[in-house]
Order: sequence, then C-alpha cells, then structure tokens
Amino acid sequence: MKISLLIFYFSLLFSSAIAQPSFLDGQKNYPKVAVAVKTRQDTIVKQFTKAGLQWPPKEIYIRSFKYDSQLELWVRNKSTEAFRLFKTYKVCALAGTLGPKRMEGDYQVPEGFYYITEFNPRSDFHLSLKLNYPNQSDKKLSDSLRPGGGIYIHGSCVTVGCIPVNDTQIEELYLIAASAKDNGQDFIPVHIFPIRYNNPRSAEYLNRLTKDNPSVEKFSVKLKEVYDYFDNEKQLPVITISRKGEYFIM
Repeated sequence: MKISLLIFYFSLLFSSAIAQPSFLDGQKNYPKVAVAVKTRQDTIVKQFTKAGLQWPPKEIYIRSFKYDSQLELWVRNKSTEAFRLFKTYKVCALAGTLGPKRMEGDYQVPEGFYYITEFNPRSDFHLSLKLNYPNQSDKKLSDSLRPGGGIYIHGSCVTVGCIPVNDTQIEELYLIAASAKDNGQDFIPVHIFPIRYNNPRSAEYLNRLTKDNPSVEKFSVKLKEVYDYFDNEKQLPVITISRKGEYFIM
C-alpha cells in the first residue's frame, strides 16, 4: 500500500512538472505578446532561416549606439561560433547627450554593459525589456543615493532616458529575446555605446564633446576596448569591474 502511494505521489509530481508552461507560453497569455506572435513570428522565422540561423535562437546579443541612433541584434547558433548580425534597428528618440548616466532625473541613456532582467508584456510603452541599470560600475560611479533606474528597451518611440524603437520593432525584438530565453539563454547581454567608434563623423563629435571632460573621455576609451574586441573577434569578451568602477577586459 505504501509503495502504491509513493508511486502515486511521484506520478503527480512528474505530471505537474510536465504541465508547467514554458516561459514563452506564459508570455503568450498577455494580449500584446499573443498578437505579436500571431502577426510577426512567421516572418521572423523565415528571416532566421534565410540567414542560416536556427529557430528558436540559441544565443543573442544586443548592442546600441546613442549618437548613431542604432540598435543591433546579433545571433549565433552555438557558443563556439562567431556572432552574426541579424538586423539593425533605428532608435527613434534620444534623451540627454553622450556620456554615462550618473543620477536620477538626468535624462541620460546609460552607457556600459548590461543584460535583460525583465520582460514586461504590460508596458505603457507597448512592450519593454528591462536592463540591470544600475550595474556594479554605475553603483560605484553614480550618485550614491539617487543613481536612477527603470531603464528599458521599449516601443512607442518616446523616451526620457531609455532606448525606444517603434512598436513593430519592439515586437520583433521582444519575441526573439523571449524565444532565446525560452531556449535556455538566461543571460542576454545588452551593450550601450556612446557612438559607433568606426564612424569618423561620430568619433569626431565624441572627441569634441569630451576634450574638456577627462573622466568621460577615459570612460569612453574603456567602452571602446570592448567595442573593438567584439568587432575583431565577433565574440563577447569577459568584462570585469574594478573597485573604482572601471571596466576591464580579462
């Protein structure tokens, strides 16, 4: 009798585990995500197939350039491969200027190395992906009491310090990121740079802006090291943060 009961309880536990919805299935319960899946996913899958990329994605990487108003989505099929550029999106609004975010209410878009911490299917800005600002570097270098927060990649094409794209684009980004997470990628990196460093016009503007601001110039140089590494290797470097909050490549 005891053995039969044990088998029964284990069967219930096993059935419960199987019945649990996946992350993406849970997201589909929200109307905006469900509509995005219905209207966008088939096109996205075809684009992945044409690019020689597997669906659902195994690993994605996002990087954004403030002055150039661009956001790139990179994808690879396995960790031993180089990343391949899937698509470049237009960032359709910008708050603040070049340079990192250092306090609440400065309207600055952060600069640095982040990752997605939250998928918000009920966002006031259509759909949104939250970043882990302030990270450990920001906490050391920003206002200790009011560093700010609530930084997202989102739709609706308005901003007071986030990274906005149009609604069609955020639907695509959201579904791809949610599918990558559903496929096992818990850490989705998002790197935010002041400029596209290989663009002479952008580099000239940054140089003019930082020539009288040594701290911002030094910070930008550290960001460029990561930009250059990825551009050369198409792999992400291991990034550490010093006691002073500076970024270093290991």
